[in-house]
Amino acid sequence: MQEALAFVEALLSSAVAAGTIYLLAAVGESITERSGVINLGIEGIMAIGAVSSFLLTLAYGHLAALLGAAALGALVGLFHATLSVSLRLNQVVVGLAITWLGLGLSGFVGAPEVARYVLETLNPAVPGYLAELKQAPRLQELNLGPLSGIPVLGRALFTQNALVYFGLISAVLAWLIIFRTRWGLSLRSVGENPALADSSGINVFLTRYLALIVGSAFAGLAGAYLFTGYQPFWVEDLTRSRGFIALSLVILASWSPLRAVGASLLFGALEALQFRVQLRGLGAETPQLVMMLPYLITILTLVVVSLATRGRIPAPAALGKPYTREE
Repeated sequence: MQEALAFVEALLSSAVAAGTIYLLAAVGESITERSGVINLGIEGIMAIGAVSSFLLTLAYGHLAALLGAAALGALVGLFHATLSVSLRLNQVVVGLAITWLGLGLSGFVGAPEVARYVLETLNPAVPGYLAELKQAPRLQELNLGPLSGIPVLGRALFTQNALVYFGLISAVLAWLIIFRTRWGLSLRSVGENPALADSSGINVFLTRYLALIVGSAFAGLAGAYLFTGYQPFWVEDLTRSRGFIALSLVILASWSPLRAVGASLLFGALEALQFRVQLRGLGAETPQLVMMLPYLITILTLVVVSLATRGRIPAPAALGKPYTREE
């Protein structure tokens, strides 16, 4: 019994930590898509955020890494907006191009630094092998006093790093802004009927620019969290298609940042589970099948949601459609 409780406690704690990656990305993408723009470049932006946080953490520390990753994500979002909003290029093509650009750029920039870092920390007693990689310190976990001692849930909810709580607070604030403020009403109007919003005095182009920049900043922050808060080392393809899973979570959450919390925790639990079942010897001979679990569940979940809603998923009506002002 004690062993089972310990397993559940560790799984929940890992689920919250892993789910924050998806939550940060999903919150940002929810804001972006509410404006009528789909950002398929989120995977590439997360990769850029991850490699920039790796470099900046080693040089200047965590705060610089997080701010730098968010700023770079915002810059890529500005680039995306210029192409898809101002020049009205196909949003899917632009997003995929940014994804491949981000993945390639992160590998190109990060590989020499990883090689140098490995050479400096390689144990000469074991030539030809990486005996010990000196890991950069992760974000410090916060201990919220007696709350952290609550059985099962204490460790999962009250012994996490600051970025985990930032993600949860951001989801609540984003929901309040989107559904309870005037700017949120303008954002949703642009995503549903940009022509009507324009005739009402709402600046469609500025709204979409802001939504893309903010959403991309969140994606960059999600990539930074991968290195600073989840696994304190960087390797090429660190994101492992998590950006695409975050895109599916936005659909699963019906474009609501608040619902994205539950969806992100679910997929965080699946990611944590795939490693823990291997530690217990399950799927050790075929680890590739276990690694497929989150992606398989993603597809099955979307199929179930589509069947449950009979294909009428409440997406913003103008999602993916460039807007041209009628003269």
